[in-house]
Amino acid sequence: QVQLVESGGGLVQAGSSLRLSCAASGRTFVLNTMGWFRQAPGKEREFVASRSGSSTYYADSVKGRFTISRDNARNTVYLQMNSLKPEDTAVYYCAAKRGAVTTVVPSNSAYYDYWGQGTQVTVSS
Repeated sequence: QVQLVESGGGLVQAGSSLRLSCAASGRTFVLNTMGWFRQAPGKEREFVASRSGSSTYYADSVKGRFTISRDNARNTVYLQMNSLKPEDTAVYYCAAKRGAVTTVVPSNSAYYDYWGQGTQVTVSS
């Protein structure tokens, strides 16, 4: 089994930066694909970014502002968020997929096997 715990959310002003962390425990060696999703009030959960092997993928809305990275030694994946906008306000969820590295953009939430509990990010204007 795998557990994911997010941290690093908070309340910031527009233009600020935050770094989210997702610590994985359990059978982490099988987690070749990890990603971040977000869900704003009244909206569906949407893809933000993912990393599979050494490949990274981003939603158009965050490309150039957000960076996903992974520290395998710490079993942790990060989401560095710069130039935050009020529309980035949401609960951010970490997700992980068992199995081999994917060659298809892993942007579908149904693709993932494990989810964290979420961390709130609020960006004020």
